[in-house]
Amino acid sequence: MADLSVKIGSLTLKNPVIAASGCFGYGLEYASAVDVSALGGVAVKGLFLNEREGHAPPRIVETPAGMLNAIGLQGIGVHRFVREKLPELRRLGVTTIVNVCGSTIDEYCEVTRVLSDAEGVGAIELNISCPNIKEGGIQFGCSLTGTYDVVSAVRKVTSLPLVPKLTPNVTDPASFARASEDAGADAISLVNTFLAMAIDVETRKPKLTNLMGGLSGPAIRPIAVRMVWECRQAVKLPIIGMGGIATVTDVLEFIIAGADAVQVGTANFVYPTLWADMIDGIDKYLDRHGIARVADLVGKMER
Repeated sequence: MADLSVKIGSLTLKNPVIAASGCFGYGLEYASAVDVSALGGVAVKGLFLNEREGHAPPRIVETPAGMLNAIGLQGIGVHRFVREKLPELRRLGVTTIVNVCGSTIDEYCEVTRVLSDAEGVGAIELNISCPNIKEGGIQFGCSLTGTYDVVSAVRKVTSLPLVPKLTPNVTDPASFARASEDAGADAISLVNTFLAMAIDVETRKPKLTNLMGGLSGPAIRPIAVRMVWECRQAVKLPIIGMGGIATVTDVLEFIIAGADAVQVGTANFVYPTLWADMIDGIDKYLDRHGIARVADLVGKMER
């Protein structure tokens, strides 16, 4: 069996397959159907300091080869997460990556402080790229200065591995990867969803109450692969790639493009037991090609 382990800063994942934030709840919702401890990690649903209702429905729309969502980062808040969810995640042996949100830099820092004092958090994924909330998030992720400022501020308040989640809604994602590296990030994750919209032609009204939402699913995968490759050329940091991954071939494509690990999101709604097949498929591929470690495949695109 090949070595599937992945290093993200001081955190070691047992394999490179992570459940993506927003598509796997807090990890516990799937525990009766999936061995969550067998995953490389679970990136839990984004957390603000306080509870958040999110947007009114309708807030999900299917599209060809994907879906739009404008959930609005609904969540239970960091304190309830630490009290109600984290103890069970620890008991189940889940490698827990917490997606941290904020409307201000101070909020990002305070949420991170709370999590840094809690037992069982493996890493912080800094959500600076959500395209469907009006405050925070994307205002930092679409500005190089904003990205540097929020990452460097959070870096000062935690020793946990820090992973900014980058937006694809910019012309040069690699420059944001470099800004994150310069600010002290341990890794980067990309891409978040693409800003998009859909209109009901009969009513001539938007299909989402928020007007716009984030496009995910297989439709975005080739663009996400390109962006991961571009960032791999720009930084030495570990990269967690995501965007439309549905099969083990998709996983391998991201790794060859330069991702050290991947997150799987939208496909989980269609095939929630895909995890074991993906992990086993990576191992079989490495064995078939005589590769001892998955780390040896990262960025090995032939030209």
